[in-house]
Amino acid sequence: MARKVFYSFHFKRDAWRAGQVRNSNMIANDDEYGVIDSVEWEKIERGGDAAIKRWINEQLEYTSVTVVLIGTETADREYVEYEIRRNWERGNALLGVRIHGVKNQDGETDNRGTNPFDNIQLSDGTLLSQICKVYDWVADDGRANLGIWVEEAYEAHEAYKGETVLEKAETATRYIRETPAVAPTIAASPGPAVIRNPAKPWAR
Repeated sequence: MARKVFYSFHFKRDAWRAGQVRNSNMIANDDEYGVIDSVEWEKIERGGDAAIKRWINEQLEYTSVTVVLIGTETADREYVEYEIRRNWERGNALLGVRIHGVKNQDGETDNRGTNPFDNIQLSDGTLLSQICKVYDWVADDGRANLGIWVEEAYEAHEAYKGETVLEKAETATRYIRETPAVAPTIAASPGPAVIRNPAKPWAR
């Protein structure tokens, strides 16, 4: 059975890459939501926060599965997080697909980004990344497998019996990337030590 799919992604940075996924024709165009051109998006954006959220909610109305297209900065986008939360709360199945390896209009790939499901957790402390699968469009051959991933996500969500209540956004603690701490570089010159490029805390 065909599922109606909503795509969540960072529009300004990844719209071209998202278009490549949509144009793969693995999901019928009539069953795809959340993809619009830049002119329409700018028009919605000018309406402010309420207009953007209203558009998102309208797009979600008839969908059952949401694919989060993960690029370099996707996990830091406010509206991507809103879309993930709204999808979970309304009962949509969720999965992620990394698209940083897809070439943009200039033939360039991008850097691997953080998993946005790491930023959201359930009231029992379970991260959504422990529940929602993430694939790589290039390495896992998304062109051949997207339809399979969507169906598997739907079936897994239907069978899920765990916690469903999300921790409130205003009280949630951001997940910290598990990367080695960068040791500060101490100047070798005489005189007071100077710390160059100190490690920065996680920024929202």
